[in-house]
Amino acid sequence: MTQTARTRRMTGVGIVLVFVYGVMALAATGRSFVQIVRAFDEAPLAYALSAASAVVYILATLALLFAKSPAWYRVAWVSVLFELAGVLVVGTLSVALPALFQHPTVWSLYGSGYVWIPLVLPFFGIWWLRTHAPEAGA
Repeated sequence: MTQTARTRRMTGVGIVLVFVYGVMALAATGRSFVQIVRAFDEAPLAYALSAASAVVYILATLALLFAKSPAWYRVAWVSVLFELAGVLVVGTLSVALPALFQHPTVWSLYGSGYVWIPLVLPFFGIWWLRTHAPEAGA
């Protein structure tokens, strides 16, 4: 086995995790772009939250991809935890105060429009980060 193969961090579940984050980044970016261009004045809060979720998914995708570096590893933690907080807060508010979210966002109803992937994904991200911390001196 070569040195590269032994030290390669992104395998199996990590690749799938980064792929799913990438798909969510594309989906959230596309959705927020269309919402903002078409009708931002109708629901600025909801559409701004969709754009914020897109930024979080893009950042999380990049951070998880480069998480071998201690700096990117910290960015990955921040982005995944921010994503979890966002989906929990927005999801709860969309249930408790539906008038605030008459227009759906990525995180509305805990991501039900995305088959609850936004609710489940950060837990997988947290698990992966806990089990794949960068080596000291990396």
